[in-house]
Amino acid sequence: MLKMYFASRVGEDPVTLARGADRTWQMTDSIFVGGGGEGYGVAQSLLLKYGNRHGLIAGATGTGKTVTLQILAEGFSAAGVPVFLADVKGDLSGIAAAGSPAFKLHDAFMKRSATIGLDLQYHAFPVTYWDIFAQSGHPIRATIAEMGPLLLARMLQLNDTQEGVLNVAFRLADEEQLPVLDLKDLQALLVFIAENATEISSKYGLVSPTSVAAIQRQFLMLENQGASQMFGEPALDLADLMRTDATGAGMINILAADKLMQSPQLYATFLLWLLSELFETMPEVGDPDKPKLVFFFDEAHLLFTDAPKALIAKVEQVARLIRSKGVGVYFISQNPSDIPEIILGQLGNRVQHALHAFTPNDQKDLNMAAQTYRPNPRFDTAQAIRDVGTGEAVTSFLEDKGVPGIVERTLVRPPSSQVGPIDPAARASLIAASPMGAKYGQTVDRESAYEKLRAKAAAAGAAANAPATAPGQDAPNSGTLQNARRYGGGVGQAAPTPRAPASHGDSLTVTFAKSFARQIGTRSGQAVVRGILGSLFGKG
Repeated sequence: MLKMYFASRVGEDPVTLARGADRTWQMTDSIFVGGGGEGYGVAQSLLLKYGNRHGLIAGATGTGKTVTLQILAEGFSAAGVPVFLADVKGDLSGIAAAGSPAFKLHDAFMKRSATIGLDLQYHAFPVTYWDIFAQSGHPIRATIAEMGPLLLARMLQLNDTQEGVLNVAFRLADEEQLPVLDLKDLQALLVFIAENATEISSKYGLVSPTSVAAIQRQFLMLENQGASQMFGEPALDLADLMRTDATGAGMINILAADKLMQSPQLYATFLLWLLSELFETMPEVGDPDKPKLVFFFDEAHLLFTDAPKALIAKVEQVARLIRSKGVGVYFISQNPSDIPEIILGQLGNRVQHALHAFTPNDQKDLNMAAQTYRPNPRFDTAQAIRDVGTGEAVTSFLEDKGVPGIVERTLVRPPSSQVGPIDPAARASLIAASPMGAKYGQTVDRESAYEKLRAKAAAAGAAANAPATAPGQDAPNSGTLQNARRYGGGVGQAAPTPRAPASHGDSLTVTFAKSFARQIGTRSGQAVVRGILGSLFGKG
């Protein structure tokens, strides 16, 4: 059993504590989760060497899942393991502050600690706050290119045809060296595709302007939800999630997700992108003594609801292979049935809070949940899952050689940090003191697809407006040409140029520029320029 011995800091400023001032502790090789009293089993601990074997925290609303997540995050942090979690209700921000004897549940916490043999001392933990909307934490961004077509299609709920067009857009951007970093880059690229659907279809397959328009409408909805802020640069450096403080405690990265949860697809897709990036980026480490990072995926059912098979296969692949990179993934959901069976079978460490059986389907889910545990002859697992109270759980953790432990009824230990949200002023102070502010506080808008397509379109317009003069012949008066263009005809207007097929070596961007040149000089051509250069690229 693990006991933490923290320096006595009750009543000290929580912000000072969270900055890592003079903390001392002694650790074993496990995280103490809870223990027993009369009618309960032996003490339960999560072995750090199996912390990357993933886990599940399940139970009905109000049964204590959030507190269980909090104590596991505390335990990993104390062991020097960085943590990433999403705070979907705003309750977890208090990890940055020490608990207090003034808390209404203090007496109950001390009584439970005595029952399970825990020397509870209140203590704060190092926290970095993040927020996609940059309101309750540092901005956290990804580029469109990093997100990729599969996850974007999931986020936008595109059908197969629309997803195919999005794949064409990404392929075109790669081949034409058009960096797609933010939403305006992708919007510019989609307009490019719509205007050149014939040429693009001949190379990549049928691209329908109707499908492009449908995707654009979905992006408009995404912008209306404020999601444009999550795309761009500087993009998140994963190393910034894997820091420790001056005392060696792992940083607990808390993503403010209360507002983000209003867009469930956006929430689930962003977390899945982050998990995929960890999988793609981190090196193989085999079986470390403790994880390199632990990732908590709260409201996990949002990830799998109506998910296509390709996406579930991707998650299964990540869950199966990412543990060898030292990353532990813990899914939090109301019911184990929310997790596909192929993934559920890989979650070795489990904390099951109460499940209620009010309907036949509920009873079926309860029985199925019970069957996933190694039975204990002392009690009926299904009955225990139904009967445990708030703050109690049915638990099973991997033992030596990775064997699932016998299921036990467990009194979950109280947390050392504050239960509930931190004071807004203290949170603001922590955000202001964090070095992440200087790195991510200001957006960077470097040259990308938007600027490159704009420059090519402008060059095409200039080339089309330049008069064709024979050698030794003076160019016509520019003012006359301007007047001719203004009125769509008259003296000095160049005759329409016959359409010439693009040469075999022309790139699609060159073809795009040539199509501009052919169309300038007619009213329809001017309308195209206004549509592209005006509404898309802005005035001037």
